[in-house]
Amino acid sequence: MSDFGLRSLHTEMESEPIRKGFGRGLLEAGKRWNNVVAACADLTDSTQMSLFAEAFPERFVEIGVAEQNLVTVGSGLAAMGKIPFVSSYAAFSPGRNWEQIRTTICLNDRPVKIVGSHAGVSVGPDGATHQMLEDLGLMRVLPNMVVIAPCDSIEAEKATVAMAQHPQPNYVRLAREATPVITTADTPFEIGPAYVLKPGQDVSLVATGTMTYHALKAAEELKRDGINAEVVHVPTLKPLDTATLVKSITRTGAVVTAEEGQINGGLGSAIAETVAEYCPAPLVRIGMPDRFGESGKPDELLAHFGLDAKHIRLAAHHALDRKGKH
Repeated sequence: MSDFGLRSLHTEMESEPIRKGFGRGLLEAGKRWNNVVAACADLTDSTQMSLFAEAFPERFVEIGVAEQNLVTVGSGLAAMGKIPFVSSYAAFSPGRNWEQIRTTICLNDRPVKIVGSHAGVSVGPDGATHQMLEDLGLMRVLPNMVVIAPCDSIEAEKATVAMAQHPQPNYVRLAREATPVITTADTPFEIGPAYVLKPGQDVSLVATGTMTYHALKAAEELKRDGINAEVVHVPTLKPLDTATLVKSITRTGAVVTAEEGQINGGLGSAIAETVAEYCPAPLVRIGMPDRFGESGKPDELLAHFGLDAKHIRLAAHHALDRKGKH
């Protein structure tokens, strides 16, 4: 894995909230391009947009608790030649303002950068109302929308800078809690590609966002079972890197997907569509099983809902059992 610029899982892992990488990336984008602007819905510190707001107060607007207004203001700023980043909790944006995103941003193909923070069950004690699990599906169906889910804070920083240069509407999903930092400054990132982090030939573990770390851990556990798993990280869910995914799944003949969101509509659904159309193979999906979250400690919730390395490993064995029956 070191050839890809990843940190070793055998050493003590540094952890940092993914949203902190977004904050650093937005600040860097603001330094590079004067037309980068930002707006927030009364969550400037929580979403880490505060770094930009402090450095460029004349380019920042505090909208207040008005998420529909937040994205329509963003669309207007984009129409005037600005590159607007608009941030809130994912439960509220896109959870509360999806129609405004659809009509004012996507229909007009405005390059607004929508930042949905505090997504997934790892929000923890805030509970089901704030644990946004449907955002990947909501945003993936929108025409013109690019959907990004970084695996750690370093990749989030790179993604934010890349978004500032991207000509389409973008949605980026951020987690609240500290997440293991598995990438480095040397790890490649572009909007679009999927990345084979660990080559293998027995089963493809396809993961996005916070679950990529768990997929890498599962691959190590599977190695002890005599199974050589390939790990494919998908930071861009839309447009999907079909070529890389089809190549991997065709080679291994079985696939497990993993995401910290609803099992329907997100990464697992995107891969199911790809498998059905291009490369039929046994598929097992890891995600929230058509239910809401609940309050608890982040690690306990991930384990409770089967969103961890242990359950990815078990899913891989299930996929391989089905592969053997083909």
